[in-house]
This record gives sequence, C-alpha cells and structure tokens, in this order.
Amino acid sequence: MKSDKWPQGTAQATAGAARRRAAHGRVPLTVGVEEEYLLVDPVTRHLSAKADKVVALTGAELGDRVTTELTRYQVEIRTDPHTSLTDLGDQLSAARRAVAEAAGRLGLRAVSSGTPVLGQHTPPPLTPGPRYARSSATFRALDHEQTACACHVHIGVPDLATALRLSNQLRCWLPALIALTANSPYWDAQDTGYASWRTLTRWRWPVAGPPPYLESPSHFEDLVGNLMATESVMDRGGLYWDIRPSHHVPTLEIRVADACHTVHDTLLLAAAVRGLAVHWLSGPGRDQRAQRPEPEVLRAACWRAARDGLAGHSLDLRTNRLETTASHLGRLWETILPTLDGAESMLLRDARTRLDTSGNGADRQRRAYRERHRITDVVDHLIESATRAPAS
Repeated sequence: MKSDKWPQGTAQATAGAARRRAAHGRVPLTVGVEEEYLLVDPVTRHLSAKADKVVALTGAELGDRVTTELTRYQVEIRTDPHTSLTDLGDQLSAARRAVAEAAGRLGLRAVSSGTPVLGQHTPPPLTPGPRYARSSATFRALDHEQTACACHVHIGVPDLATALRLSNQLRCWLPALIALTANSPYWDAQDTGYASWRTLTRWRWPVAGPPPYLESPSHFEDLVGNLMATESVMDRGGLYWDIRPSHHVPTLEIRVADACHTVHDTLLLAAAVRGLAVHWLSGPGRDQRAQRPEPEVLRAACWRAARDGLAGHSLDLRTNRLETTASHLGRLWETILPTLDGAESMLLRDARTRLDTSGNGADRQRRAYRERHRITDVVDHLIESATRAPAS
C-alpha cells in the first residue's frame, strides 16, 4: 500500500466526513467495522457449512457488504465508514438481522463468538477460491484452527505516515482492548481457562500479534518487502498484526478483538478505538511520544489479558507493574470520554454499565454454562443475544 494511492471512493467518503466533523470543531475521523459470524444448527448446536448460501440470500439487502470467509462456517459483514456511533450501531444491527434472517430461512442460526463452542470438523471445509487454496497449500494445518471470528475496527486516516504514528500510540492499549472484548472461552466443548482463546490461536501465524514499532513509511515498506521475500505471508493482506494499515482502503485497521458478543460490545470497542485515535491525533496526546515497551513485555501483557479478561490484574506498560484491571480500564475511559459528544458519551456510559454488571462476552458465555452445566446452553445463549440491538 502506498499512501498516495489509496482507493479513491473511500478517500472521498473520508474527506466528506472530514468536512462535516470540522464544522463542529472536531477531528475528522471515520470509523467502520467488520464482523464475522458463525453458522450453527439450532438442534445439534454444531457448525453448519452453508455460508455461501447465507451470503447469497443477504446479497440483495447488504450487497458487497456481506461475504464469505476462510471456512464455509463463517459469514463476514462490513459497514460503511461513519462519523456517528449511533449510525454505526443502526447499520450493524440491520446487518446482524439480515444475516440472522437469511440463516433462519435455511433452518440455521448465526452467532457471534470468537471461537466455536462445540468445535469443528478437522480440517474444516474451506471456501472455494484460488486465495484460500493457496493459503491451505502455504500454511497447511494452521488453516485447520481458523474457524475463529474477529471484529475489526477501521479508523479513517489521510496517509500512511498518520496510520503508522497512530499504530505506534495504540500498541500499548492492545491488552485493554483484548480484555474488553474477550469472547472465546470455549474450544471443542471445553473451557480453555482463557477469556480469549482466539488470541492464542492467532499467534501461531508467522506474522501476527502486536505490531512492531514502525519508524516511518519507508521502514514499514522495507519490513513488508522483507517479509514478502521470506514467503511467510502471501501478500499484504496476510499481515496478521493486531494493528495494520489496511491494504485496500485508507484506514488503520485494529484487528485484536474477538467477534463481539452483542452490538453493544461492538460499539464500545469502536468508541474506545476512535476515542484513542482522536486523543493521539488531535487531543492532549498529539505531541506525546509513543511508548516503546519491549516486544516481549507487550506480548506478555496481551497474553495476560487474553487469559484473564476483566478479572484480576493487568500490566501497566508505563511502569511494568501490575495494576487492577479496573484501574487499567479506568485510564482508558478517562482518555476517551473527552473525545465524545453528548450522545456518544451517554452510549459509552451505558455500555460501561453493562460491562460492569454482566462482564464481557466470555463472562456471559460461562454464566450461561453455569446455570445448568450444559455446554449447549452456551450456544443457545449466543443465538439469543446475537441480534440484540442497542437501546435508542
């Protein structure tokens, strides 16, 4: 990706949003989301490999905003870029309903979980196509555990230099974002002991996890060129860092989160990411140098967040000392609240209240299991909550 050759259509949308937000004296940042869902049979609660049929049924309503993924168990939707979190939530809710209705017409259900609760056939059925065939030939059994679903947040940025500067600032908040969105405690019908097992499965890829500190666009281009030369990635779309400049639209893509349990959770993630971006690009943090924790320490902090979620302690990367996760997230809220307008601030406060009272997705999945100690109840809970929309 070259910073002066990002796709024109999206660049125009970003520029239009910039003009609208500039009129209110705020930084012109758009936010968009990609979400991945799993298809399950409501009787057996096992995965169903009919993603292509669901995508076909939703095409009239969602157009190119719905597509298949690596396995035939998965459906992916994407939103337009938005400047309003309310509008983003409305579009997400509509997309989830469309996918759920299409799945229902096939006798199936759609769920939003970072991993399948009851496991999968191994190897899973892959979506046909040359890219996925090449992936299977290159990465082999690594593809067998990629029935894992994510939520990606895209922040509109004007150029590659801005994207890299923001990436460097956001790296230290990756553990907090993992803890907030952890929603994959089960794998193959077993509790893994982790809040986000998907995080651990992703780290097996040759280029994955927290991104490096990137000094400049030329540093980024040289590094990507070197990685391509090793053939450890097929192309720029194979850079599976938790944060990366998008290879096809003018955004910075934050990829660290599990597929979020509800639209409420997705909006909380989007608000947090965009709030941090505003803080670092035009708010009080704009002149501050990015922290540069040792890569091993940052990875350890992410591992701890994936294990414990909202429970216990998190690593304060400023001091390399443990602090309560509540304190850690408290600093996150203090950072982003000043960046939100009145309606968005209320949305964030409501989402935080739900988080405080019911936990993250992993907490809710485990609570569903504890009621009767039936693993199928977890799937039923995910089915029921997938299309629950935010209050207006």
